[in-house]
Amino acid sequence: MAISSTDRVRQAAADAGLTIEIREMPSSTRTAEDAANACGCSVSEICKSLVFLGKTSGEIVLLLVSGSNRVDEAAVAQRIGEELGRADGRTVRERTGFAIGGVAPIGHLAPVKVYLDEDLTRFEGIWAAAGAPNAVFATTASDLLKATGATVIRMTP
Repeated sequence: MAISSTDRVRQAAADAGLTIEIREMPSSTRTAEDAANACGCSVSEICKSLVFLGKTSGEIVLLLVSGSNRVDEAAVAQRIGEELGRADGRTVRERTGFAIGGVAPIGHLAPVKVYLDEDLTRFEGIWAAAGAPNAVFATTASDLLKATGATVIRMTP
């Protein structure tokens, strides 16, 4: 029997030595605004998981971005050394195991390159998707760095 997306996130957290509690909300947390309303926090404290493809490498690149920030793709490309293109829904599901709107920062089907928005490090706690459009978990930027091996970069100009 296949493991659910939220169980995969729970297992990935445990494997990384993190203790998380996944909350399944009665309404969607698909957007940063929806998640902030459901979690009772600011949009900035939401960790958006945005999936891109390296235009040269074809590798999945996961950007963990503060909910209030809009990614400057050209600036990020310069910082990471490769141009990026948005992954479509089918590619996201096939390569990460998650549907858009529920992509978690951990628990992917295969290893991915991860970059964490420096703005997320300003907060004591942040909220991230837990593998389903209505599931989230509380964490910290330092725990996400530990669990993902992410590199901290600026996502805005």
